[in-house]
Amino acid sequence: MEKLQLNDASLVFFPESSAALGFGFRCGFLGMLHLEIIQERLEREFDMTVITTVPNVSYKAYTKKDPVNFISVNNPSDLPDPSMLDRVEEPYIKASIITKSDFVGNVMSLCIEKRGEITNQTYLTPERVELNFDMPLAEIVFDFYDRLKTVSKGYASFDYAPIGMRTSKLVKVDILLNGNQVDALSALIHADNAYGIGKKICEKLRQLIPRQQFDIPIQAAIGAKIISRETIKALRKDVTAKCYGGDISRKRKLLEKQKKGK
Repeated sequence: MEKLQLNDASLVFFPESSAALGFGFRCGFLGMLHLEIIQERLEREFDMTVITTVPNVSYKAYTKKDPVNFISVNNPSDLPDPSMLDRVEEPYIKASIITKSDFVGNVMSLCIEKRGEITNQTYLTPERVELNFDMPLAEIVFDFYDRLKTVSKGYASFDYAPIGMRTSKLVKVDILLNGNQVDALSALIHADNAYGIGKKICEKLRQLIPRQQFDIPIQAAIGAKIISRETIKALRKDVTAKCYGGDISRKRKLLEKQKKGK
């Protein structure tokens, strides 16, 4: 990382450890493209296998005991206990999007979905429109730019500038595998989106984790409340392997016996 930093001054990193992933680095990038370039260079030039977690931003948490001084939250595990939490502030940006007038509806729907608030709409020409939004930085660091280009067929241009911190209703969503919390999969998400994102993560993990000799429950939880669950079923013995052809009722009978646990 230090060798990379010699010819890329915009790369920032700090040592960090995780219970699930072990020792690693928390890195700061200019954007998703910069992240992909650094990852590619580490793999190609230094022959290293790199695991990257979901990009996130830093938050400010205030406790009820000390509502003036903030605690910097770089990782969901740094968030204080919900019973002690007064409020959480997240960074906001002023986004400026210039697009063709045909795509105004699509662009506005995307920005509102990402918790954006429209502040201004200006027609530069009959064909070109400038839209201004106040949006959370956390909503644009992952896939916003790609989706913006998709909904505008590549015509929209996007620029933004930070405008400070604002209070938001954020919750910590934990992922539990077989009852054990995996801190690397935890995320700070707005309360309105928590159920949908938790459900998607559980469904995706069910597809990715291989089956074992026992059932594996995958749960998304906010505190002690489970908001979504998927189960990876245990591997079962192939009881029909000894049946070569013959009547289907024989196979069905063996499968019914297995279902009853015999």
